[in-house]
Amino acid sequence: MAQEILVNVTPHETRVAVLEHGIVEELHVERANACGFVGNIYLGKIVRVLPGMQSAFIDIGLERAAFLHVADIYENRTHENEAKPIERLLREGQSLLVQVIKDPLGAKGARLSTQISLAGRFLVYLPQDTHIGISQRIEDETERETLREKLRALLSEDSELLGGFIVRTMAETATEEDLKADIDYLTCFWRDLLQRIATLPTPSLLHQDFRLHQRLLRDVASETTATIFVDDVNALQSMREFSQRYATAIADKLFLYQSERPLFERFGVEDELNKALARRVDLKSGGYLIFDQTEALASIDVNTGAFVDGHNFEETVFKTNLEAAHAIARQLRLRNLGGIIIIDFIDMDRAEHQQAVLEELNRALQKDRTRLSVNGFTRLGLVEMTRKRTRESLAHMLSEACPVCFGRGQMKTPQTICYEILREIEREAHQYPAREFRILASQAVIDRFLDEDSQSLVWLADKIGKIISMQVETLYTQEQYDIVIV
Repeated sequence: MAQEILVNVTPHETRVAVLEHGIVEELHVERANACGFVGNIYLGKIVRVLPGMQSAFIDIGLERAAFLHVADIYENRTHENEAKPIERLLREGQSLLVQVIKDPLGAKGARLSTQISLAGRFLVYLPQDTHIGISQRIEDETERETLREKLRALLSEDSELLGGFIVRTMAETATEEDLKADIDYLTCFWRDLLQRIATLPTPSLLHQDFRLHQRLLRDVASETTATIFVDDVNALQSMREFSQRYATAIADKLFLYQSERPLFERFGVEDELNKALARRVDLKSGGYLIFDQTEALASIDVNTGAFVDGHNFEETVFKTNLEAAHAIARQLRLRNLGGIIIIDFIDMDRAEHQQAVLEELNRALQKDRTRLSVNGFTRLGLVEMTRKRTRESLAHMLSEACPVCFGRGQMKTPQTICYEILREIEREAHQYPAREFRILASQAVIDRFLDEDSQSLVWLADKIGKIISMQVETLYTQEQYDIVIV
């Protein structure tokens, strides 16, 4: 697969795009003033234990206290049959070694775990565990067993080595020397971290995960990567130094992009960024998708639109759904949508069509490195799935709620606002002595009072026996108004 990675670096922001056969498949953005916290390790201080929620709030030095649930306490995860309540495990004022597993999202603080994991290029080190696991994306059983035995042999060479490991997907092509280098680096790093704990106050940051342009070399770039273009000399040098230490096979694929035309514009990534923020995504066939993101879940609606290429309606629906399955899988990666996701495919009467669409969706989702699960069709014909959410979605990172409609996506009509104003004037007329009521509102609302609702205004003025005047405020939005008592 011809994979290219583009890295656009400025002092305030780093953006990464992953292209396959010239098509943008992933987008990542990291801003200098809002770097993510996932993977960071802290020595925190317990500020509050909540038995009713079986949770604790931990001060790790961030703006909001972080959140630790009893299920994320390592001691309980290893003794499920003897799980203890949180009040027996933690106490207020106690120091605790924790790792961020989910960034602060909205009004929620970061989510923590006491099970520490350190990611290398080929292995993930679990210093508190003894488990040896293999990435689920490595499906061949023979390959899985070969990797497990290879790792066990390396670990047996050092009888003092403690902890467990998970073999990452990248390790499929790794040599024994590559695995040994990862083991040495990760275990040495853990020993150094433990030594520093005794000398630091709480809260303290013990380890900060790599920056975006370095993480992509560890987590994204692989043997299938053809080129990595970087448009900043300093970032390129940093990546070359990183690759020589952690990913030597990638070092000769790094190139400096030099052109008057911006990197993302040259490869059409800017357009894809804008499309990834849009609510509607058009399919090549003429169908389209509608994405809606709420606090609880993300919903995706599939529509046939102008697609009429099938021999009959049933075939048209089936073809649209098959195309939509691939587009949805790609959009989930582009938009970094996580949590509960509901997909409303166009209704299909035949069970074999439903099964084919579900299989196509699962195939398309295999490219996704984020953990997910697809639960199949519900009785209502919806597909339920989950995708692990660790960072803000692209829309939440790059956008904010509209200050006019406050994120509702709708505004009250001028007619509705007119009737609100009339009701408010009638209320105030009974409460305050006044000679005149002056309406300050937008042009659209005043125009409505001068035309369609002029009789309603005259009726109210006669009823309360007061003068009602109007004044256009050009800076007011359609829903804004004031009533001045003169």
